[in-house]
Amino acid sequence: MLLQGKTAIIYGGGGSVGGAIARAYVREGARVHLVGRTLATLAKTADGIPGAVEVAVVDASDERAVTGHADAVAAKGGIDVSVNVISDSDVQGVPILDMSVEDYLSPVITAVRSKFITSRAAARHMVRRGSGVIIAFGGSADRHGALRNYHLGGLQTAFDAVESLRRQLATELSRHGVRVITLRTSGVPEVIPDGPRAAIERDIADSTLTGSPATLADVGDVAVFAASDRARTLTGAAINMSCGAVLD
Repeated sequence: MLLQGKTAIIYGGGGSVGGAIARAYVREGARVHLVGRTLATLAKTADGIPGAVEVAVVDASDERAVTGHADAVAAKGGIDVSVNVISDSDVQGVPILDMSVEDYLSPVITAVRSKFITSRAAARHMVRRGSGVIIAFGGSADRHGALRNYHLGGLQTAFDAVESLRRQLATELSRHGVRVITLRTSGVPEVIPDGPRAAIERDIADSTLTGSPATLADVGDVAVFAASDRARTLTGAAINMSCGAVLD
């Protein structure tokens, strides 16, 4: 098992991506703390995972709440992995020329605030132990041609900001044994609501070189690798699992 004995916190753990990562982590021997704002969704996700899973209602934008929860988890044996998969979608579907400043900036603020707060809370404990992995889901890339049919608002700017945060964190934390990674996909069709899924899934698939975008199971598997010692040489990097939609 690649994560035997590891403790991971997953922010946004009640969602599809958080659940997929949690299932993969537990399968590989980790103890997982699912964190989110809604107890019902967290409990539903946890019920579907046979293994060591705990849930906690914490708003990832609340500095005091995140710090308190991280301190409590660390006191039980430490934090090995911190994963933030909180959605930064906010307002989409509105042309940028018709969008308000507040709506454009909303996903940027959500992304940077939550990922800074959760990363810092975990890193303070990881630095003391001399090891740890911080992972964010999203990633940015020059895919604007493939996305020309969609009005994404500030979402791409939010992804770019998270990548900048990843580079800064890695630069400061690597000397303390802490790795920082982002996971980049071309989109995961399984998380799209049923109504618009067919058209969007086709566009996502067409943007890839393989013709088949990442699945939730793929995300879980790659997140396991990123958190494991087999990826010890990777930090400050975005793992490209876009199936060729983005060429590094």
